[in-house]
Amino acid sequence: MNRNYFILTLIMLVLAAGTFFIPKKSMQQQVKPSKLLWEIIQPTRYVSTDQVAKMIIQKDPSLELIDVRSADEYARFSLPNTINIPLDSIVNENSMDYFGIPGTNVVFFSNDAIKADEAWVLTRRLGFNATYVMKGGLNRWIETIIQPKEPAEESPRTAFETYEFRKGAQLYFTGAKVETTTAKKAKVVIRRKKKKVVASGGC
Repeated sequence: MNRNYFILTLIMLVLAAGTFFIPKKSMQQQVKPSKLLWEIIQPTRYVSTDQVAKMIIQKDPSLELIDVRSADEYARFSLPNTINIPLDSIVNENSMDYFGIPGTNVVFFSNDAIKADEAWVLTRRLGFNATYVMKGGLNRWIETIIQPKEPAEESPRTAFETYEFRKGAQLYFTGAKVETTTAKKAKVVIRRKKKKVVASGGC
């Protein structure tokens, strides 16, 4: 079976199981299955770790980060200003207050993207808009923001620009020392002023 179809089937099974716990008052808001299936395969429901890092650094007031891992995992490590709602609590009555807030973009994340995908499917089916998944989760965050790799010498300028942003972000989030050694690299600039950033996909 094609891997994409397998993942899609898995998500839909999780969705079906989750409907048993959906509050009745939200049932009329549900998105039609055909529309949901179409939205599941759209790349616009994802935001990158770079986009999330920029929004955090610039203190974007529209960003609402939701860590869907367990409380124990959350206590060990998470992103700044994050709300912890474990996946099994996403459709609880109390959790609903965090979704559908005008002017707010909800970004789900977990260690990879699986639990965050499930959270997205469940909340989207309930009709909540402006919900996204941080692609690759915290594993990708570590690889790109906390431990960025320097591009090969022959890489295009855009690769070095991305690397410079990530080194600056690494400094912001960890306090690590940033060094620039090659002439191709630009000076690292960290901007902490408030500025609304629109991520791809409308986030």
